[in-house]
Amino acid sequence: MSIWARFSRFIKSIFGGAISALEDPKLILEQNIRELNDQVPQMNENIATVKANVMLLRKEVKKYEQELADLTSKIKAGIQANRDDIAERYALRLESVREALERTKEQLKYGSAAYDKAIQVKKAFMREKERKIAEAKEALRAHERAKWQAKVADTLESFEITGLDQTHDEMISRITEQTAKNEARMEMALDSVDTESMMIEEDAQKIRASELVKQFKLEMGVGDTSGAKEEPELEIPEKETEISSKTIGKQRTQSQ
Repeated sequence: MSIWARFSRFIKSIFGGAISALEDPKLILEQNIRELNDQVPQMNENIATVKANVMLLRKEVKKYEQELADLTSKIKAGIQANRDDIAERYALRLESVREALERTKEQLKYGSAAYDKAIQVKKAFMREKERKIAEAKEALRAHERAKWQAKVADTLESFEITGLDQTHDEMISRITEQTAKNEARMEMALDSVDTESMMIEEDAQKIRASELVKQFKLEMGVGDTSGAKEEPELEIPEKETEISSKTIGKQRTQSQ
């Protein structure tokens, strides 16, 4: 290996890594998309130049063919008029035009082939361009998703780094423990109360209230006073009917 080759490899080993570190894949892909799109107008201009050359060659071929036909008619006219000198002069011109026509046709042949090839190249380029642009855009979208995922990962990692996870779990544990203590105190407080005596007292009050109601019914002479907890019958006693009729009669007398 020569000294220059070894020196070049040394320079690449120094600056190659630095350049790679400075390259931003996102920016490079965006630049590639712009460059691909910028190549389309230049390609269209080149194809237009090739097409213009083909059109000029076609016009020249048509001109030479017309001139060839005109010279041929003049030569024939000179021969018919017994003017060989004129026919010979036009014959030399005819030979020159015929050679130019053959050359122009050959150029038109290659020009037309070049134009068709350029159209095919453009179609292939456009397909490849669209594929590369779609691929680059998908890579850019993946890059944006990766950036968002990295932010989420950083946030989750920061929970543990800053002690948020530990503090959160500790506070939940404390609240759960305090809740359990309060529930235990409530159960102990209920156990210390003589709930059976309270229930007996409540039943006694209900019985006392029932007896009072029965006593009022006996005094009023209404309902069933046998002591059973049955619903009173809907039939109206005779005494109550008489009292009601007397009261209604008095009210009528007073109103008159």
